Amino acid sequence: MTRRLGQTDIAIAPLVFGTNVIGWTADEATSFALLDAFVAEGFTALDTADVYSRWVPGNDSESERIIGRWLKARGNRDGIHLFTKVGSDVGQGKIDLSAKWIEQAVEASLQRLQTDYIDLYQSHWPDPTVSQEETLTAYDRLIRAGKVRFIGASNYDAALLSEALSVSADKGLPRYRTLQNEYNLHKRDTFEGPVQELVLREGIGVISYYALAAGFLTGKYRTEADLKGARGESVRRYLDERGLRILAALDTVAGRTGAAHSEIALAWIIAQPGITAPIASATSLPQLESLVRGARLALAPEDLALLTEAGR
Repeated sequence: MTRRLGQTDIAIAPLVFGTNVIGWTADEATSFALLDAFVAEGFTALDTADVYSRWVPGNDSESERIIGRWLKARGNRDGIHLFTKVGSDVGQGKIDLSAKWIEQAVEASLQRLQTDYIDLYQSHWPDPTVSQEETLTAYDRLIRAGKVRFIGASNYDAALLSEALSVSADKGLPRYRTLQNEYNLHKRDTFEGPVQELVLREGIGVISYYALAAGFLTGKYRTEADLKGARGESVRRYLDERGLRILAALDTVAGRTGAAHSEIALAWIIAQPGITAPIASATSLPQLESLVRGARLALAPEDLALLTEAGR
């Protein structure tokens, strides 16, 4: 069952593959296998960024590069919905949504991805040093040139997104069609409330990230002693009283459904008003198979209510 991505002509199944792991905790061979399996299950949307995964020493935007090599090897570009982002510091020294940087960065992304168009090009972080009109005007040129189909915003609050939509309407510029904010059972304030109300009112598609709270919602991190491995430190912020309450609710729903905690956490997000699809990543085929099950899991109203209350 596909969902329309905001007011675009893109329809996707309710799961986007997060490729921040590609070139980091998943090498090229593993990444090819994961992407093959994802597509074989009927999913089409890949989310990357020019900055993935440059945090690995010696790594130069490896996520986009590996995806590009995979697309070329498989010859399946037209069957894939390719989402990437611009604006993070990839060597220019700052968050940058200037027209000059966007026009330079898009060419680099297109080259790495080995494609002549990007389905969804997203402002990765707000840039307070550049007017929204300048950024949107740059995107207008890219859309007119056929290099970008649609644009989205990431990490924008309601005020910033609302301002951008007003500028688009007033100046006849392209409109952000999607929003990518952090959202999961534990971290809810970046979406629920004014942002959720705005996207529902304006018909903005939402592809939320950190669906599994850096792995916390898999249920494998329950004490300080569990905080080891590549993601241990990023999980620490979720290990609080509310986090433990959420895990207890997940335990209950898992007992009733037989589903894994991560599958239940994904299914909960997918059921929330305004969400098109959560973004989630996997580094092994069993993990990917679990994500797929989560995207297809329908939770009973009482289970949704229990989880919602636990994470309030």
